[in-house]
Amino acid sequence: MSAKTRYDRLSSDRSQFLNVARQAAELTLPYLVREDEAYTKGAKNLITPWQSVGAKGVVTLASKLMLALLPPQTSFFKLQVNDINMPEELGPEIRSELDLSFAKIERTIMESIAASGDRVVVHQALKHLVVSGNALIFMGKEGLKLYPLNRYAVDRDGNGNVIEIVTKETISKKLLKKFYPEYKNPSTESVSESSNYRDDECDIYTHVTRDNNRWIWHQEVDGEVLPRSMSKAPLDANPWLVLRFNHVDGEVYGRGRVEEFIGDLKSLEALSQALVEGSAAAAKVVFTVSPSSTTKPATLAKAGNGAIIQGRPDDIGVVQVGKTADFQTAYQMVGSLSQRLSEAFLVLNVRQSERTTAEEVRMTQLELEQQLGGLFSLLTVEFLVPYLNRKLNVAQKTGEIPRLPKGDIVKPTIVAGINALGRGQDRESLGQFITVIAQTMGPEAIQQYINPDEVIKRLAAASGIDVLNLVKSMDERQAEQQQAMAQQQQMMAMQQEPQLAAVDQKREQAAMQMMQQQQVPPELPPPVE
Repeated sequence: MSAKTRYDRLSSDRSQFLNVARQAAELTLPYLVREDEAYTKGAKNLITPWQSVGAKGVVTLASKLMLALLPPQTSFFKLQVNDINMPEELGPEIRSELDLSFAKIERTIMESIAASGDRVVVHQALKHLVVSGNALIFMGKEGLKLYPLNRYAVDRDGNGNVIEIVTKETISKKLLKKFYPEYKNPSTESVSESSNYRDDECDIYTHVTRDNNRWIWHQEVDGEVLPRSMSKAPLDANPWLVLRFNHVDGEVYGRGRVEEFIGDLKSLEALSQALVEGSAAAAKVVFTVSPSSTTKPATLAKAGNGAIIQGRPDDIGVVQVGKTADFQTAYQMVGSLSQRLSEAFLVLNVRQSERTTAEEVRMTQLELEQQLGGLFSLLTVEFLVPYLNRKLNVAQKTGEIPRLPKGDIVKPTIVAGINALGRGQDRESLGQFITVIAQTMGPEAIQQYINPDEVIKRLAAASGIDVLNLVKSMDERQAEQQQAMAQQQQMMAMQQEPQLAAVDQKREQAAMQMMQQQQVPPELPPPVE
């Protein structure tokens, strides 16, 4: 079965969700989901909503989701070692060294994400999720690529797992011949400069299927497989990320946030249109002239400010719609609807800060989890973890990071989401732990029970700091201690040398005196007669 045939069959199940997505886009951001029939190369005049609450709500909610999923300047994931299968003979010091190595890998991945344009595509995908409830991201070599709901179809099994994806793209035949010169097809050869641009374009389909423990895909044009388009990827490193905002059991596609409040948006749209048109009518001023008046309407219309014309003021009247008081009910209803929608899209809780901190990211995640009923957890499973797995897989193949150990002995595990917001949570937890010990058992308990080497290593890993040539090793500290002790002994010996010399001198003097006392005095010569 060709990819086009499969796409057409899967599109029948997508039509209902696509219609709702178009309605939601018309009330918020019309450019997100458009009609395929209205495709043009140039700009298309889109329907402009009468209110901006929907557009502001979509952008704000997408920005908050972006801050929670891919926060800047903050590590949002960490690699852990499987403690259950870790052998005891490795020792705790090996665990610390692995933790430091994992922190270095995390730093490399964060730098790779910051240097790429992933955040731009992810933010656009999040807006699609809020509006249409569905989005597809392909993680290619050149970066991320977004597919809106009207450009792909998907199929799932009974457990909700994706088993098949078919995408549709419209490309130029010249571009197809450039990248696939060996592909020969009569439909692609008929390219003329004077023909309609639709005649110079063709539809290319990408068919993705799950085959046991891997994903395979290829591209087709007019039912023929393009050469060199076959690709595959491991099951745990799938580059095709099918995202949903909210999912209902038994449904293949997701439902967006806008669909949940589409009634309020439609009411606000109608009231806003009525208020704008009514206000324009109320602001219109028309002058009337009595038919029997000598004042000519043409003279009155041409008269400038301060001009003097001939006529009677009583013959001139002003007609103005005096129904502004009737707008009060509509104004109140518009205010109430705007308030409800602002709360629904978290517009009222925008935090103002110059620098994004880990605490702010955690508060945003908790807010999203509380207000949106587990949405962040769903995006963590369907987007964040597969995204990180793919990033790690590509980084290992390109040599940016070393190969991670395989098997059950040392198995890296990705922990993401509210449960563990990167290593900033580890740093704060470690600081609180040491503070509680000092407050409960006294400061001396820290020196008695806490290993300073392990504390330094864990703080460095939590802060994302490379301790190479920064923190002294145990051998270096022992060598410095021995050197300091030797210097101290040498100084003490130098200080004791004068004292010892004085003692020796006194001993010599005492010995001389004793020898002199023991000697017999010489006999005196006899007196001379």
